[in-house]
Amino acid sequence: MSGDRFAKREREKAKQERSARKRERRDLRRAGDGEQMGEAPAARSQDEVLAELAVLHDEHESGRVSFDDFEVAKADLLAQLHVQ
Repeated sequence: MSGDRFAKREREKAKQERSARKRERRDLRRAGDGEQMGEAPAARSQDEVLAELAVLHDEHESGRVSFDDFEVAKADLLAQLHVQ
């Protein structure tokens, strides 16, 4: 029984993490819409975006992030990079 409770706790934790990431992506999209309306963009350094991308890759490899969520989040992060 203890293993079942642990597995359930892990599933719930993963579900909450997915919800938090989804909320962050939604907030980023809304911020992007605000930029189009004339608001100042939230400045993020390239290093911050790359670090977040590395964390995302680690989470996906460990199985905490589904492939679909990974692809959406990766696309959002890559869109924030400024290639010169």
